[in-house]
Amino acid sequence: MANKGPSYGMSREVQSKIEKKYDEELEERLVEWIVAQCGPDVGRPDRGRLGFQVWLKNGVILSKLVNSLYPDGAKPVKVPENPPSMVFKQMEQVAQFLKAAEDYGVTKTDMFQTVDLFEGKDMAAVQRTLMALGSLAVTKNDGHYRGDPNWFMKKAQEHKREFTESQLQEGKHVIGLQMGSNRGASQAGMTGYGRPRQIIS
Repeated sequence: MANKGPSYGMSREVQSKIEKKYDEELEERLVEWIVAQCGPDVGRPDRGRLGFQVWLKNGVILSKLVNSLYPDGAKPVKVPENPPSMVFKQMEQVAQFLKAAEDYGVTKTDMFQTVDLFEGKDMAAVQRTLMALGSLAVTKNDGHYRGDPNWFMKKAQEHKREFTESQLQEGKHVIGLQMGSNRGASQAGMTGYGRPRQIIS
């Protein structure tokens, strides 16, 4: 990874817009959830975007987080004993978290890219992924979520309806408004599309 210097002009404007999307209140809630979910041994970050990035950057805490949402025998990510120090190993760890989060049910549109976290390009995207993961954990309600359920919105769930045979038969006798109506305005006297209107004086 090459070190990038400061950006100027249009690049700077784009980067500052992305940085404005970062929510410091949301950061506090996410830190509380991660500590509740993984235990106090994960520590706490320094406040702010940079502190949050440094805390999650090596991928170990993220891996512990996604593992905590699974039962003991089915942990999807291998967490190393010592946090990886080499850049490519850290990025690999983050990539494993992203794969496990996708397998858990987080949609591709809610996922951040590894560089968003690793280079701090878009920490708001990292927050979005963690929010989606938390929402799924609350919605699944399988006993693995720890923390206040009100921290996340429950995702909408399918609500299947069952109809009896007689209800289905009754529905066949109802004419929906999409079929048209013989009341109200009509199209009498209208010409076909593309033909000029006849104006007779």
